[in-house]
Amino acid sequence: CKIMAESHRLGDTVDVEVRIAARPQTIFPYLTDRDKMLTWMGFDGELDPRPGGVFRLNVKPDAIASGEYVEVVPHERVVFTFGWEGDGQVVKPGSTTVEITLTPDGDETLVRLRHFGLGDEMLESHTEGWSFFMPRLVIACQGGTPESYQ
Repeated sequence: CKIMAESHRLGDTVDVEVRIAARPQTIFPYLTDRDKMLTWMGFDGELDPRPGGVFRLNVKPDAIASGEYVEVVPHERVVFTFGWEGDGQVVKPGSTTVEITLTPDGDETLVRLRHFGLGDEMLESHTEGWSFFMPRLVIACQGGTPESYQ
């Protein structure tokens, strides 16, 4: 699993790439199917993967991410808005955008996650968060079980 996480100088963007030994058709449901997504991120949630549909994940007991799906292109791309529920959150529900693209490369797929619109104060924590979760996606998509993180 190759992981690169960097913030771009042109803005407040987290950019994480992983390479998965699986086809996009195998990976895509892990971004849109509630039960599959919960194998690598969160312990409860609601997903309605269509433009305008809800994206809501209990990432941990005190952290609920929410927004809505903006674009869903089967086996290629998923875009959703993202933020955190609760008083005092800097990144409000739906205030930022996450784009995940799947690019086939031989027997593997390059998965690139870009999280746009984060303020400087939130860039580091979200880079750490996605750098934690994306390797879990790799494990899940290759048939493994990521270790519990709750």
